[in-house]
Amino acid sequence: MKIFQNACLLTKGLCMKMSDFKEKACDERTRLVSARNRAILSILINLGLASVKAYAGLISHSKALLSDAVHSATDVVASMATFLGIWAANKKHPAFPYGLYKAETLATLISSVAILIAGYKIAKSAIFGPVTCPDVASALPIAIFSLIVSLAFGICQLRAGKSLGRPALVADGRDYLTDSLSTLVVIAGLAAHYFGYHLDRIAAVAVSLFVFRAGGLLFWSALKELLDAAIDRETERKIIGFVESHPLVTRVKKVLSRGAGGRIIIDMDVAMKTTSHQVADHVADKLEEEITAKYPQVIIARVRPHFEPSERVVRVVAVESPGGPVSAHLAGAPWFRVEVIDAKSGKVLERRYLENPYSMVERRKGFLVGKWLLSLRPDEVIAGSRHEGTAEAMLEEAGVAIRTDTKVDG
Repeated sequence: MKIFQNACLLTKGLCMKMSDFKEKACDERTRLVSARNRAILSILINLGLASVKAYAGLISHSKALLSDAVHSATDVVASMATFLGIWAANKKHPAFPYGLYKAETLATLISSVAILIAGYKIAKSAIFGPVTCPDVASALPIAIFSLIVSLAFGICQLRAGKSLGRPALVADGRDYLTDSLSTLVVIAGLAAHYFGYHLDRIAAVAVSLFVFRAGGLLFWSALKELLDAAIDRETERKIIGFVESHPLVTRVKKVLSRGAGGRIIIDMDVAMKTTSHQVADHVADKLEEEITAKYPQVIIARVRPHFEPSERVVRVVAVESPGGPVSAHLAGAPWFRVEVIDAKSGKVLERRYLENPYSMVERRKGFLVGKWLLSLRPDEVIAGSRHEGTAEAMLEEAGVAIRTDTKVDG
């Protein structure tokens, strides 16, 4: 009968995990399709803006507006790189086990050089070319329209990138906001010309600086990825903090990370308190899955476990009351005694009592209590008896030792 019950519990757990896996996979596919569609829309909008600005700049003889058209064309390159990166996110080939992300980086590097050359020609034409008088009536409405479109879509793209977890879309949104600034410079130059101040040449030079900046940033980011530069420190610290929050992890010993066409490949050496190779391997596998799930930009995560004895042991005991006897139930225990014990001498260095915040909850009690207990980073958990509930399963899954003992010294 016991074997049958365990088999039922195991089957139920596997079914739940398969259901969660399918749901996550479906959700990820939906996000990927949405991100691709937004990248395509971004390309079309940038092409439209560049074409309209170029046409208006030609008929109005505005060098500033022509310069801004080139700036929008640089955003077309950035948007195409965004689409290519998202499209190639899951492409694999036996000859390229890490994917084809560097093809995107190489294309971005070549495009950035073309953008820098265009910026140089714009600045040269604005400074040394003939003085022109732009037709403000023709150029100004187009510039204002372009500003509204760039600003509105940039904000929308920025929000969508954050909600979909796509850094490439976030970067694309920021490019649109930068484009809005250069268009604002053009509008200021045209407005000044309307009032008798001939600043179109100065505005063109100012916009060429925006073009230089866009090309320079693309060139530098592509060059760093081709040279396998490390990812930004803030993201790396967040991933390290997430891994070190695991109960069995003592510390992250070493991290090797690099950019991968807007995505991340990360390799970690992690010190764990367990001497069991089976538990260490299991925890490492789970951490790899959780890292890629929590941080969508991480396409490959490798965790190598290393044993490192801890000087202190955290023991959590389910009790009926502060100083009271051990509780027979884990999830339903009203209180927990948390002890920090010296690993060598066995002396209790610290003892405190925490009230169970979910003892009176009727639904999902085991899950909530198990999650809360894991936040305490225990090495072992003690209760009066075992019930094979959700809390126990979560603790065992994390590699925490569970013991039954009714006479633990309080």
